[in-house]
Amino acid sequence: MFASTVPYYARFRPAYDPRLFALLSRRFSLDGSQRVLDLGAGSGALTLPLAPLLREVIAVDPEPAMLTEGRRLATRAGVTGIDWRLGSSDTLLAMDVGPVLLTVMGASFHWTDRERLLRDLDTLIEPGGAVVLATCGAQHDDLEPPHWLPVVEEVRRRHLDPERLRESRPAGYPDVRHQEVLLRSPFSRIEEVHWDRTVSRSVDEIVGLQLSYSFTSPAALGPDRAAFEDDLRQALNTFAPNGGPLDERVRTEAVIAARPMASD
Repeated sequence: MFASTVPYYARFRPAYDPRLFALLSRRFSLDGSQRVLDLGAGSGALTLPLAPLLREVIAVDPEPAMLTEGRRLATRAGVTGIDWRLGSSDTLLAMDVGPVLLTVMGASFHWTDRERLLRDLDTLIEPGGAVVLATCGAQHDDLEPPHWLPVVEEVRRRHLDPERLRESRPAGYPDVRHQEVLLRSPFSRIEEVHWDRTVSRSVDEIVGLQLSYSFTSPAALGPDRAAFEDDLRQALNTFAPNGGPLDERVRTEAVIAARPMASD
């Protein structure tokens, strides 16, 4: 589903706030001796910033093109200590991952059998370790949508059929919130944190961002891709004649779920 988004995903999606990694470093005393599993690693949005803090990151993803891009980005950045592996939550216990201090996941958690995965992770995560669920984006009720978003939505309406437009809405999470599932799991001691920041983009960067989504990926747009890009670029240039910057408030969120302490 995401193969054709790969070149655009790492380049145009907002990066996680550096304060997330600083918090994890403090909270878990990361000193270069630990191992961490990044499940659903994609092209390494969590993996690459974490790797310099650790002995090893095991980066697992079911999309070969994402792993290839992650390796390329790691090489370009001079980041080592990453074991890139093809796999998923369904193959995890057969992959001989070994003990890890943390398991980190981005949006991948809601694609899994969450209850089963948390039981599996209980056999892998060391005492004192945790599950970390991290997200980064702009779709929050208390964050005002970017002023340029209606321009993008209008162009989508002109180019996408109604079913594809429904897919362009925020991905539907399961009815039961992650926190409720965690409270019933071995990792029931929950800490929630978030950080907000403003991201400024050019017109070309907003066009590239659309190509990182599955519903407007190059594969999904097919022969309409050039027309979609031209239409969106023209509409954004009309909206912002100076070419930007076009701002957006984005939020990095993390749910840190650990096992209960004896005193809990």
